[in-house]
Amino acid sequence: MSKKALITGICGQDAAYMAKLLLEKGYTVYGTGRTLVDYKLWRLQELGVLNDVVLISGDITDGGFVYQTLKKFQPDECYNFAAISFVGQSWEIPALTCTINIDGVLNILKAIRDCSPHTRLYQAGSSEMFGRPVSQIQNEREPFAPCNPYGISKLAAYHLVSVFRSAFNIFACNGICYNHESPLRGTEYVTRKITDGVAKIKHGLAKEIRLGNVDAIRDWGFAGDFVKAMWLMLQQEQPDDYVIATGKTRSIRDFLTHAFAMAEIQDWEKYIVIDEQFYRPLEPHVLCGDASKAHGKLGWKPEVPFEDIVRQMVYRDLERVRPR
Repeated sequence: MSKKALITGICGQDAAYMAKLLLEKGYTVYGTGRTLVDYKLWRLQELGVLNDVVLISGDITDGGFVYQTLKKFQPDECYNFAAISFVGQSWEIPALTCTINIDGVLNILKAIRDCSPHTRLYQAGSSEMFGRPVSQIQNEREPFAPCNPYGISKLAAYHLVSVFRSAFNIFACNGICYNHESPLRGTEYVTRKITDGVAKIKHGLAKEIRLGNVDAIRDWGFAGDFVKAMWLMLQQEQPDDYVIATGKTRSIRDFLTHAFAMAEIQDWEKYIVIDEQFYRPLEPHVLCGDASKAHGKLGWKPEVPFEDIVRQMVYRDLERVRPR
């Protein structure tokens, strides 16, 4: 009998790649989302797996819905991607960010404890929990110091997972994921905002891209690589928490240089407008992850290099916005 997996937040980037990975491994995949309308499901459609996922409409902040879903389907594995995950949005709606990102995780943990104790849980954490770290490269022992509502909410969820794991012997893992991109990123994120803008400039549909701090530095990986690490966490004998990162940093300026070059556009600086509204109230320090633990225990390493990530994103957006 095939394994069953429940993916919350099925409309998001990571959920789509996870669904594809699990289906390829022979799983039956169930996916939940608050609004499962066509325009929200485009990522599953692009990966060609929309018709292979059993979709369930519901909100993880509804404890009754979560309990009944776990009780009915009894999944072997649960991957929780349901969250407000855009840092800028978390400043605008901090209360709702905390409600979804904390209460939702608590509901899942309680449901596993009460009606599906065999279910293994992956909780999507974030490097934003480190915020302003004391070390240049961060591993699982780095003290947490979040500097935005999103990071705070993810840190609370992290601790809930740890406490339930210890108190009730639940197999639950936190993935402390650094930035991971793909052609399935939303355009609200700076990487996809850039590649979408570059494509529109190339096709004569736009003249500029408005950005904030182009010198901000991030550790960027490929989402398709990262979901493999998430799956591997739930295949281990014991649950644990892992940093998932490339260990290499690039600036937004580097991303811009590569993106415009992929589209064969010269002198990219003339297309960029620096707009203060896109600056963060508190800019995190340099976030660069040390994934040595994942390398050693999971046998995982990132495969897609930075340049190929940018290439994939630019080429896909050039096709998306091409005048028909």
